[in-house]
Amino acid sequence: MARTQRSVSRLGRTRGAVRGARRMWPYVLMAWERWQSLTPEEKERYKKQARGFAERGKQTLDAQKRKRPPRS
Repeated sequence: MARTQRSVSRLGRTRGAVRGARRMWPYVLMAWERWQSLTPEEKERYKKQARGFAERGKQTLDAQKRKRPPRS
C-alpha cells in the first residue's frame, strides 16, 4: 500500500510540474525573444548588472554566516 501512495504522490507532483511548465512557457518565450532583440551592448549591460547583483548576494550571505555562531 505504501508504494501505491508514493507513486500517486509522485504522479501528482509530476502533473503539477507539467502544469507549471505549461503556464510559464509563454513568459519564457517572450523573455527569450526580447533577449534576442537586444543589441550586444545592451546584453553586456544586463550581464554586468546581473554579476553585480550576484556579488551583492554573496556578500550578504557571507556577512550573515559571520554573525551566526556555528551549529554543533
